[in-house]
Amino acid sequence: MTGKEILLEALRGRKPERIPWVPFAGVHAGSLIGATPESFLRDASLIEKGVVEVCERYKPDGVPVVFDLQIEAEMLGCELEWASETPPAVKSHPLAGQMPVDPGVLPDFNEKAGRLPVTLEATRRLKDRIGHDVALYGLITGPLTLALHLRSAELFMDLICDEDSADRLMDYCAGIACRMAQAYIDAGVDVVAVVDPMISQISADHFSRFVSSPLNRVFDLVSSQGRLSSLFVCGDATRNLEVMCETGCDNVSVDENIDLAVLRSVARKAGKSFGGNLKLTTTLLLGSPLECQKDTIECLDKGGEDGFVLAPGCDLPYAVPPANIEAVARLVHDPYERDVVRTLEAHSGDGVLPDVVLPDYDSLDRIRIDVVTLNSAACAPCQYMVLAARDAAETLGDPIEVVEHKITTLEGLAVMRKLGVQAIPSLCIQGRLAYASIIPDSKTLAKAILKASGKS
Repeated sequence: MTGKEILLEALRGRKPERIPWVPFAGVHAGSLIGATPESFLRDASLIEKGVVEVCERYKPDGVPVVFDLQIEAEMLGCELEWASETPPAVKSHPLAGQMPVDPGVLPDFNEKAGRLPVTLEATRRLKDRIGHDVALYGLITGPLTLALHLRSAELFMDLICDEDSADRLMDYCAGIACRMAQAYIDAGVDVVAVVDPMISQISADHFSRFVSSPLNRVFDLVSSQGRLSSLFVCGDATRNLEVMCETGCDNVSVDENIDLAVLRSVARKAGKSFGGNLKLTTTLLLGSPLECQKDTIECLDKGGEDGFVLAPGCDLPYAVPPANIEAVARLVHDPYERDVVRTLEAHSGDGVLPDVVLPDYDSLDRIRIDVVTLNSAACAPCQYMVLAARDAAETLGDPIEVVEHKITTLEGLAVMRKLGVQAIPSLCIQGRLAYASIIPDSKTLAKAILKASGKS
C-alpha cells in the first residue's frame, strides 16, 4: 500500500498495515528551503518546493498544502501582520462594532482574492507531483475562528447576548468554509481539515447551539464529494470531545493538551478516527531526537493500531530541528528503531547503568571499530552494519578489532551513552561516530578506517 492508502484506511477508522503519520508542516516547510513565512505563503512555486522537501525528508503519509488560518480572513477584508517565523496574524476586524450584523456588509467569497489563488495553484501542482503516494490535506478555517477574525472578541458576547446575530454570522462563515472546501476539492485534495482552535474556548452547550450545525454543513459537503474530513482543534477541548465526535466529520485531531487515551475512548465509541498528539514545543522544538522518539512511542502505545493517525498537535514551528522530525519518521517506518527506543526507555534512569570505561583509542596497537546495535542476531540493519565492519576489516588485513555493543544489555546501553550514539545501528571508528543508521559499503568503510588510522 502507498502511504496515502494507509492514511485513508486509518481515517476511515480501520486498521491499516501500520500507523500512518502526518507532520503538519506549514511554514516549517518554508524553513527547509530557506524561505521566510511571508515569501513562502505568497508563492506557489515555493510552497510546492517546500512540501516536496517535507516529503523527501520526513516520509509522511499525508501533508497539508499550507497551514494558514488567515487565508479566508485576508480574502474577506482583514488586515494581516506578518512575522519572521509564523504565519500572519489578523490585526483588523471588519465587523467589529457592527451589531446586529447586516448581511449587506458581508463580503462574498472570491476565489481570485488574497492568497487563495496561490494556494490552489500549489495544490494542483502538488497533486500532480506527489498526489499518488501522499494524501494532500486542504486546511480551512473553522466557522467559529473565522467569525472571531471578522468580529473580534465581541463574538463571545454575541453568543450570550445576541444569539440571532451570532447565528447569522456563523451561517455566513459556514458558507465561506463550504466554498473553501469545494475549491480545495476541485484542486485535488484528499482530506479537508476544518481547523477551529477557538472551539477549545467555548462550552459544550455553546458548541451544540452555535457550532455543530455550521460544521456539519461543511462535513456533509465533503462527504458528498467523496472526500474525507477532519475536525482539528487546538487547546484543551476535553470538555467538548463528545460533542465534537457527534458531528459528521470522519476524524478528530487534537494537541498535547488532551489525553490521547481519553480521545481514543470517546472517538472510537462514536465511530471516528482520531489523530495527534506529539508535544509541539517542549519536545519537537526544544527536545532531542531521542526525546522526540520517546514521545512518539508513548503516542503510538496510547493511540493503538486502528483509526489512529500520528501527528503533531498543530502547525510545526518554523525552527523545529529537522533531525527531530526525521527521528519521528524513522520510528514510524522502522520497527527495529522502535525496539531500540523501548529498550532505552526501560533503562533510562541514570543510576541503572554501570560505569563503563572506554579504551584510550590513541594508545591502542590496532584500529577499533565499535558497533552499537539492538542485537545483530535479531535486527537486520544491525546485522548488516556488523557485517560491513567485519568485511572492511578483512579487506584491509590490518590489525582491526570489531566490537559489537548490544543495547539489550546494561553494558551496551552504557557504552552507547559514553560514545554519544543516539541512533541504532551506529558505527564508531576510534571512538568517533562515523555512521548513524546508514550502512556503508565495505570499500567506503575501508577508506574511512584508513583515514582514521592516518594511512590514507
